[in-house]
Amino acid sequence: MNLFGIKVGLFSLALSTLFVSCGKSDGDYDASGTFEATEVIVSAESMGKILQFDITEGQQLTQNQSVGIIDSTQLYLKKQQLLASQKAMLTRRPDLNKQIAALEQQVATAKTEKKRIQNLVNANAANQKQLDDVNAQIAVLEKQLIAQKSNIDSANEGISEDNKSVNIQIAQIEDQLVKAKITSPITGTVLTKYAETGELAVAGKALFKIADINNMILRAYITNSQLTQIKIGQKVKVFADSGEDQKEYAGTIEWISDKSEFTPKTIATKDERANMVYALKISVKNDGFLKIGMYGDIKL
Repeated sequence: MNLFGIKVGLFSLALSTLFVSCGKSDGDYDASGTFEATEVIVSAESMGKILQFDITEGQQLTQNQSVGIIDSTQLYLKKQQLLASQKAMLTRRPDLNKQIAALEQQVATAKTEKKRIQNLVNANAANQKQLDDVNAQIAVLEKQLIAQKSNIDSANEGISEDNKSVNIQIAQIEDQLVKAKITSPITGTVLTKYAETGELAVAGKALFKIADINNMILRAYITNSQLTQIKIGQKVKVFADSGEDQKEYAGTIEWISDKSEFTPKTIATKDERANMVYALKISVKNDGFLKIGMYGDIKL
């Protein structure tokens, strides 16, 4: 092959490469961005030794699933102490009926005596002073009975208030016992594990990170001129790299920023001259191929 033929061949190869590059240009898409997921960092809510923490990175968890426990022996003993104190306190509650039974019997006897003396007075067999004396005795006994009831009610009310205070303390302990259990707040996949069995946990220490990767979010960016083409709830086409091809997904716009920002360096826009862009979030159902941080494109 002569020199001219070689030059023609190189020119043809360069031209075909240019066409292929143009065919894969981002200009076919209205916006691009990266995939995210709802991530939650789960922290310890109590202090103690981690007795059990059997999870692995990549494990699927369901919401409220128990995955570990922090030592709560001291909390349990404190609760038992409060329960014993409460039981002893309630046994000291005075029995109203038993406490006033004797006085009520005296009042009943005095009233019976009053009837007898009244009959004697009516028959002129007893004088009025005897009747007045028994009436005075009945009045004193009834006042004593009222005072006794008041004292017992006050004592019972005080014990009831003390009992409420103990119940609150028991509820606080029970809440702390619940927080000693390590659970998953959402249904998702464990991304990172920060602690191991046997380590000391303190309130606020990160234990693991979990994300809902079944429902991904594509954070994309659009220019000011594209704002009039979109609205919340709008259906769009989402494309993600899958080997040599791009896979298409159905997406729904869930959020549109009300403020513009400078174009992120890693993001290409439809109008390369745009310096300011608006972020939007598009929900996409993951079929297992979408990963956090993967690039995606959309068509409006």
